[in-house]
Amino acid sequence: MIRSMTGFGAAEGPVGSTRVSVELRSVNHRFFNPSLKLPTALSQWEGEVREALRQRISRGHLTVFARIERGDEPQAMVDEERFARFAAELRRLQQAHGLSGDVDVGTVLRMPDVLRMGREDDGLAGATVADLLVVVDAAARALQTMREQEGARLAAVIAERLALVAAAVARLAVRAPERTEAQRVRLRENVERLAGGIAVDPQRLAQEIAILADRLDVGEELDRFAAHIAAFRDALKADDSEPVGKRLGFLLQEMLREANTTGSKANDAAMLLDVVAIKEELERIREQVENLE
Repeated sequence: MIRSMTGFGAAEGPVGSTRVSVELRSVNHRFFNPSLKLPTALSQWEGEVREALRQRISRGHLTVFARIERGDEPQAMVDEERFARFAAELRRLQQAHGLSGDVDVGTVLRMPDVLRMGREDDGLAGATVADLLVVVDAAARALQTMREQEGARLAAVIAERLALVAAAVARLAVRAPERTEAQRVRLRENVERLAGGIAVDPQRLAQEIAILADRLDVGEELDRFAAHIAAFRDALKADDSEPVGKRLGFLLQEMLREANTTGSKANDAAMLLDVVAIKEELERIREQVENLE
């Protein structure tokens, strides 16, 4: 299946007793290149998140954002262990120094770090990496859906461009033998004119014509070109889950090589026009293929 390397996916779900949201953004890259931005409370599972995403995504620069969702109003929390320590210490000091009065709740709450607002790891005490990976997987599925939709659009554009290339190659295949025959006739006429009535060895002339025809022959190049086009179309239509971006890039390089060789042998204005048109379309296709996984 054709997938773009550009996409976005998001999901949220319970992790422990709180909720975590995950956003994934991807753009094109030669390899799988993740960049994870996790809250401190979740950073301990960065390796597991990275590996889970690697299983789903083969190529692309992937940015991962995760955040812990909070209510509109932060909750005040009491560190009961710290509260008990301060209360006991105040009572000890009161008795040791014979101080009057009571040790009240307000006094203890004013001690350092006894009363605090909720922190980012509050509610994550019962969280597990499995909880987080469920949310990450949902975001990855959303990302892949968008990448597949974009990939389908790119594949349609590429198929249109490839049809133009195939049409130009077909014209070259028709023109090539006509051009070779015209060159044979022209060479024979030139030799006879330059000989000025002097007898020319027909065997030698036939040999020179054969050498010229071999230099101008682009049949093998066009056959290979047609085979590359067929392989490219098959890759575009593949319905398996394997990425095809690198394969398409390789086939484009091979097609460009055949186009360059054909152009160097052409020696014909009409053929050169088609070769130039082919190279222009191949460049347009390359720009789109660079965005495919």
